[in-house]
Amino acid sequence: MSGPPVVIWAPAVKRLLRYSDLVPCLEEVLGQFSHRDNAEVLQPVRTAVPLRKHHGFMLSMPAYMENRGVLSTKLVCFYRREEGSPLPSTQATLLLLDPRVGNVKAVMDGDVITHMRTAAVSAISAKLLMRPEAQVLTIFGTGHQARSHYEVFTEMFAFKEVRVWSRTRQRADAFCQSVPGPVKAFSSAEEAARGADVIVTVTRSTEPVLFRAWVKPGAHVSAVGACRPDWRELDDVLMKEAVVYVDSREGAVAESGDVVLSGAEVFAELGDVINGVKPALREKTTVFKSLGMGVQDAASAQLVFQRWETEAGQR
Repeated sequence: MSGPPVVIWAPAVKRLLRYSDLVPCLEEVLGQFSHRDNAEVLQPVRTAVPLRKHHGFMLSMPAYMENRGVLSTKLVCFYRREEGSPLPSTQATLLLLDPRVGNVKAVMDGDVITHMRTAAVSAISAKLLMRPEAQVLTIFGTGHQARSHYEVFTEMFAFKEVRVWSRTRQRADAFCQSVPGPVKAFSSAEEAARGADVIVTVTRSTEPVLFRAWVKPGAHVSAVGACRPDWRELDDVLMKEAVVYVDSREGAVAESGDVVLSGAEVFAELGDVINGVKPALREKTTVFKSLGMGVQDAASAQLVFQRWETEAGQR
């Protein structure tokens, strides 16, 4: 008879989950996912339930990795909030189950896992696709995802300059003051983008905020926002002229407005590059369109739970 599930909330998840473990784990998972004949990694396209009265969506993201013995689902709600709203724009809860029995082993805060695994995958895209001599990083956005991306990018790479842009200069200044290291706030998105080697877009925008004319040849863009088929962060010209990589081809053509509305061709999944099936075209201007996947959540949750079990055993 199984006992009640363990409850692991945000502070514990943040303490237990480390980028030094998460990045190599997710790199392996991305490769496994892109093996098309691999029946051990199962992940349907996530289900979206519109919350029209509240201007949001609830997404269900199940995944099962037989080779890792991990079964999970994440429930995440996205909202389009008015400027200055005190309510969160996302809320996520992750359920980790025992695949042998079907019982829930753990209930976890899903926001921290989402922030960290998304940033880790963006960092993997940069590791694979940005030019080795990259020196300037620009981040569009100042929310939780911006912070997690700043943390992992500055942990993994030695940028000489980090720039931050937000729709309000006040938020950009506040972000710069809240993180360690030299960071410069910009009032103009164009000025922040021009000359950057790597650009990360983590905004709530539903219309393009980054344009091809601002992106220097050979730069790498990691586009993280705009997770619905009618939302955008990048303009048509950038999407069509860049080499586009995704985490999941099936997910991108169904859910990414940047891909769907521009008609851009998806060149490869990151897992294809990891597996050596497709090349990493570092000399080209590249875009990684991130949507996030249930297998990323599942692997992250497994890391958290394993560390929790280790600590519990030591106690």
